[in-house]
Amino acid sequence: MKFVLIPLLLLVLTACKDETAQETAAAPLSRDAVGHYCQMGLLEHDGPKAQAHLAGLPGAPLFFSQVRDVVAYMRMPEQSHDILAVWVSDMGAPDATWDSPGATNWIAAKDAIYVVGSRVVGGMGAPEIVPFSDPEKAARFADLNGGQIMGLDEIPDSAVLAPVALDGDTTESEFENRLRALSRISGE
Repeated sequence: MKFVLIPLLLLVLTACKDETAQETAAAPLSRDAVGHYCQMGLLEHDGPKAQAHLAGLPGAPLFFSQVRDVVAYMRMPEQSHDILAVWVSDMGAPDATWDSPGATNWIAAKDAIYVVGSRVVGGMGAPEIVPFSDPEKAARFADLNGGQIMGLDEIPDSAVLAPVALDGDTTESEFENRLRALSRISGE
């Protein structure tokens, strides 16, 4: 009897622990995809896009209107869920254009090569970080548009977390003024 109960108990425990791995494959870009921050349709914006798959949230990933936004999201410490996978548009893919980066040409963010600091702006009007799978295509893009080629971990926080002056606004932002005031207070 003991020999029957042990295998039966193991079978029951195994059945209770029916954990399946959460799907983290890149989802195709569609009309239903909206930006996590702006809640606007991604297809309304130019430039590369991104998506992040979060632990415990199966189904649709979080989509981002700009690659710089997903890099900022990855670096913010206050996330409620672990990030399982991040995908970015491969702007060197044959069907990728700035107006239409492609619906399925995703590459893993950790494997991409990025052009940082170029003259191009992304879908929300901020400077964009442009991902490529091919180093030669990234170099050609940088030659035409400026910028430096970097890996994901090399991208400086200032390229994704700093405030951005849009439409040629050269006045200091309220954020910069508050930050300067706080620096003075803490230095006293």
